[in-house]
Amino acid sequence: MADEDYMRVALELARQGWDAGEVPVGALVVCGDEIVGRGFNQPISSHDPTAHAEVVALRDAAVRIGNYRLVGCTLYVTMEPCVMCAGAILHSRVARVVYGAREYKTGAHGSIVDVFAEPRLNFHCEVTGGVLADACAGMISGFFESRRQQKKEAAQ
Repeated sequence: MADEDYMRVALELARQGWDAGEVPVGALVVCGDEIVGRGFNQPISSHDPTAHAEVVALRDAAVRIGNYRLVGCTLYVTMEPCVMCAGAILHSRVARVVYGAREYKTGAHGSIVDVFAEPRLNFHCEVTGGVLADACAGMISGFFESRRQQKKEAAQ
């Protein structure tokens, strides 16, 4: 499958997050041609500030593989990772990150900082952004637009 195909799977996971009342971000880990980890944002429902889609997917993959090192794997995520997620990605030794939309408030691939390019870190991975960016950004903006509409209707 191509990057766009895997990103469509990540968008399906993001939709599950939306349906659960979470900010709709989806992520998956692919090793070879196999999806070994899946996740969507769950910090609200799990009462866990670290339960971002990327971390959930990395944890799922690590359990399935039986190793916290995900060498040679690719992480697909609908939004540019934050600093916390970038750190988890680097610690897991993921070879490649593919994300959809930029995150201009917390993005760690150049929108705010670029953790992935920090030369003092002992590991680096390849990062590709902008895959299905419009669909990924549309998912987030649609979610918040829906929330604003619900609040407006409740106030009337």
